[in-house]
Amino acid sequence: MTDAAPLRGRWFDGHSSQARIVLVTLHATAGGPALRIHELAAAARRLELSGKQVGWPQAWSAGRSPRTLAIDLRENGSLEIDDIAQWQAALAAAGERPALSQRMQTRWRVFLAVLVVAVAGLGAFYRWGTPWAATQLTRQVPLEWETALSQRALRDLDEGPLHPSKLPAQRQAQLRERFGAMARLVDPSMRRYSAYAPPLSLAFRSGLGANAFALPGGMIVMTDGLVQAAEQPGIGDDAIAGVLAHEIGHVVHRHTTRLIVEQAVLNVGLGLALGDMSSVVSMGGSLLTGLAYRRSHETEADCFATTLMRKAQLPAAPMADLLLAMEQAQARRSAAAAKDGAASPQDSSALASLLSSHPATAERARLLKQGKQEGC
Repeated sequence: MTDAAPLRGRWFDGHSSQARIVLVTLHATAGGPALRIHELAAAARRLELSGKQVGWPQAWSAGRSPRTLAIDLRENGSLEIDDIAQWQAALAAAGERPALSQRMQTRWRVFLAVLVVAVAGLGAFYRWGTPWAATQLTRQVPLEWETALSQRALRDLDEGPLHPSKLPAQRQAQLRERFGAMARLVDPSMRRYSAYAPPLSLAFRSGLGANAFALPGGMIVMTDGLVQAAEQPGIGDDAIAGVLAHEIGHVVHRHTTRLIVEQAVLNVGLGLALGDMSSVVSMGGSLLTGLAYRRSHETEADCFATTLMRKAQLPAAPMADLLLAMEQAQARRSAAAAKDGAASPQDSSALASLLSSHPATAERARLLKQGKQEGC
């Protein structure tokens, strides 16, 4: 490859403030473009610099080029070139390959292509990367950490929306017996994490309406309202067994722990990808991801419950009816709160709202009755 035509420029050698008029030639080397400077003076000086000895300026689009281009020669001073177009042509002739960041600034097609790839990458990370990474990391979370988290969460709930159960001791014992019978049917093939087998326990509380929820480490909490909802005609204790089987599924799949890890993985990933903007974007991403992954968790727990109910030779239809009754009870409570002018502080708390309902209850109930759970 032949050298490009020389460019006229001004060289400041760092020893004098006087500019030296020079001819500049760019030529190709194995390490990229190199620079030759030839001074136009009686005592002409020559200087040859490798690419690493030059602070190459960024490329400019034709419409945004500066009037004068300054090139950092590091310990050899600096160079000024007035003919920007000739400089860029000489660089290209010398085999210069601008960095991707420069091509994005000067070519809108490159910018759009990179943007599409970045969005696709973030989407893939959101859809597949985050759940996969969270599942692997969850394997490393010790049971002791989950148990401590559950104890603290239940303590906070007991100081807020939950209260001691008013169910008779005999009724609690009866339901615990059914719960224990369901728990004993869980075999290793039903566990997502083969080495994870926490002791399962059932606690009773009042408050939060008709509800049941699983805490990390094996504790499941059931409210008096759920037991009362199951007393409606056509529902019964088989429905309670189904709801408890669903909550056992949440425990076995470590959904709460996975949700915590998923949010952490997403926030770290967005922080690495977006830098200073991550604090804003990751907040929105966390909310959207939490909703999406909760839906997938509900599907997994429903599939688990269906399998466990089948092993126990119990019907799934009463569980579907109880889910609908729970949703209707929640709707009545919300309507009553709205009529009073505002929801109570307890019911409006973030933790209470997280535990008070499940997504797409009507659709889940329909699939449970048909025995056609999606994703199973």
